[in-house]
Amino acid sequence: MPYRNQKLAIDGVYHVFNRSIAKYLIFNDNNEFLRFIQLVQYYKFRQNISLSVCLRKNESLNDERFITEHVANQDMLVEIITYCLMPTHIHLVLKQKEKNGISIFMNNVLNSYTRYFNTKHKRKGPLWESRFKHVAVRTQEQLLYLTCYLHLNPTTAGLVSIPDDWKHSSFDEYINKTQSNKKICNYDDLLDINPEDYKRFVYDNISYQKELAKIKKLLLE
Repeated sequence: MPYRNQKLAIDGVYHVFNRSIAKYLIFNDNNEFLRFIQLVQYYKFRQNISLSVCLRKNESLNDERFITEHVANQDMLVEIITYCLMPTHIHLVLKQKEKNGISIFMNNVLNSYTRYFNTKHKRKGPLWESRFKHVAVRTQEQLLYLTCYLHLNPTTAGLVSIPDDWKHSSFDEYINKTQSNKKICNYDDLLDINPEDYKRFVYDNISYQKELAKIKKLLLE
């Protein structure tokens, strides 16, 4: 059960999630997905330089260097363990590195994306259903299955046939050796991941997770 008012521990690991108001479509194209990921990369640090300055110096949203060039020496609020962005909601697994780090990080990311989205689409008002929700991750086994669940979300929802085809999650980082300057996630001290074994593990759970989703839907109807 998520507890929004629960005190979050330093070095604690949490599944953090939120959805849009009334299942509003919050990611309409690749640039919007990419913008959210840039915000995640940027705001995981305590900043001394504004995002607008970073973006002015790096006009292309596809320039992956802009984060590492400007924030390498900043204090870290959170570490990103896993993520999956869906058209109407987001999932992040975060390790808190400073007191209130997750709250500061999430408030910055959600508010910044709302401003970006509202300006782009000429709309007003809130974008998110709530501030955010979280659940503590207490064991390595729980974390492993949680990463699998998140990476299979797009497959379960019928958006893609296999998780490799969804480019807005951390699955590719888990199954391929991503260059260090392009990595978003840091899970080496929590999970011993062999890319081939992990991919097989996730694939073995595709059918099972789809069946669970069907059962859940039937029970709620």
